[in-house]
Amino acid sequence: MSDNQSPATPTPTAVRLPQYTKADQEEILGSGDDPFGVASTGLTWLPKEEHFGIRHEDRLVAHTGLRRLPVAIGGTRTEVVGVGGVAVAPGMQGRGLARLVVTAALEHARTMGPEYALLFCRPPLVALYQRLGWHPLDMDVLVEQPEARLVTMPLRTMVTPLHDDARWPSGQVRLLSLPM
Repeated sequence: MSDNQSPATPTPTAVRLPQYTKADQEEILGSGDDPFGVASTGLTWLPKEEHFGIRHEDRLVAHTGLRRLPVAIGGTRTEVVGVGGVAVAPGMQGRGLARLVVTAALEHARTMGPEYALLFCRPPLVALYQRLGWHPLDMDVLVEQPEARLVTMPLRTMVTPLHDDARWPSGQVRLLSLPM
């Protein structure tokens, strides 16, 4: 290597995290009250159970979480893999880290059994998820909330198949739990 060449920057790798804490989230997004911009929905959310992250210079800079969830589609009960907690540190955005960490999470989701992954998305992020292969549902989705309330999800619901032969069924969608 000549003096004016720099070593190649290694491609970041997403890995499964043994845990994901509030401190980890703050390492990525800071300590704001509403890091995901969804507090205005007034919804109660479930924590994710599986976590994937990317480290850069010993700092966690990206995350995606997964959780298996019961759902009824057109009256038929099944399960989906809920995807949430997608975060990329502000100074690291625009480098493809969301794609890397979501792709790693979906690779794992394919081993979990359900045919589809589902996420809830703020409108400004719909185009990003579409570029990642997600499809918006053109219908309201009902989700459970505390005190046995059933509410219409105010965020955009998006799905992606986890298997080549998966076809999203028709009919009303109801998440049979709190959203993730």
